[in-house]
Amino acid sequence: MPIRLTLPPTFRDRIEAAGRPLAGMWVCTGSPVVAEICAGGGLDWLLIDGEHSPIGLETTTALLQAVAPYPVTPVVRAPSGDPVVLKQLLDLGAQNVLVPMVDTADQAHDAVRAVRYPPRGIRGVGSALSRGARWNRVPDYLADADRHVSLFVQVESVTGVENAARIAGVDGVDGVFVGPSDLAASMGLLGQQTHPAVTAAVHRTFEVVREVGKPVGVNAFDPAVAQAYLDAGASFVLVGADVALLARGAEALADRWTADPPAGTAG
Repeated sequence: MPIRLTLPPTFRDRIEAAGRPLAGMWVCTGSPVVAEICAGGGLDWLLIDGEHSPIGLETTTALLQAVAPYPVTPVVRAPSGDPVVLKQLLDLGAQNVLVPMVDTADQAHDAVRAVRYPPRGIRGVGSALSRGARWNRVPDYLADADRHVSLFVQVESVTGVENAARIAGVDGVDGVFVGPSDLAASMGLLGQQTHPAVTAAVHRTFEVVREVGKPVGVNAFDPAVAQAYLDAGASFVLVGADVALLARGAEALADRWTADPPAGTAG
């Protein structure tokens, strides 16, 4: 008799049930050990980054397996909205996907169709072969697939901000994530993601997405900036990254232990 399995709640479900904003961090190293360490740290969610990190399909599978025993919700950022890639991510077990660089409602609609089975979408049917359905050990997976998948889209350009309300209003988009870094670049302010004009654009996006009734999130490593965005209504935030923590920690060690000794302490 095969084991009948239940999938964990989606990121959409976690946000709805939390009653508070959810805090998370990036997972970029591609190391399952690092991902597991991060998963046990007590944060609400992890973003496994397939866009700007050396993380492919096999590595994504290993990372999802590494964090699965912990009470943390993994979200996988796809490298693009390519429906083939989204199909593969869902089949390998990514329940929660974030599609980057969404500028229009049409692009958001295409992403929705890519993560849904026919007749509501174009997702290929391979549940018997896939970890996403636990190899057909999740009862009624095909009929209930929409319940097991959440889709978030990333607004990170001037065009995306202008279209944010229409993007958020697409049926099947569960939330919007704002990327201040690429937004700043789009505004001619490369590297200035805390510039007042960028912050104002983020706030405008928050307002229109919330008016549509969808949750909105943002990336902010500076604690003061993150808190300001939470105060402005963010439902979920990313407040750090595994690679950044390792880099800054290594630098702090070097500053402490390789600096010239204070005068008078030499033997």
